[in-house]
Amino acid sequence: MQLVVSLAIGLLAGSGVWLLLRARTFQVTIGLALLSYAVNLFIFSTGGLRTGAEAILQSGEVGTLARYSDPVPQALVLTAIVIGFATTALLLVVLLAARGLTGSDHVDGRERGR
Repeated sequence: MQLVVSLAIGLLAGSGVWLLLRARTFQVTIGLALLSYAVNLFIFSTGGLRTGAEAILQSGEVGTLARYSDPVPQALVLTAIVIGFATTALLLVVLLAARGLTGSDHVDGRERGR
């Protein structure tokens, strides 16, 4: 399971960086989203990959860290997802306005060869 999650993080991060280096604004936006998903998955995996573990202590039980999942990375990832969605929406609006003003969807505002 850890190998699959590690490969997924590496694939998302690599694809995100590759798309960030492209000249089109939509590809840069998708690259930022993929990179944020990779970071979110990394933060989520730091809490421990446990299946079937309870998140909340039952009343009258003594809890050990081996039996329960850590809720802090889950809360951080949930917050990061909401913030990432809002910033992606804002970035798309700014990119649409920039395309309307410049007539191009290149990052530098110019087509190649001009």
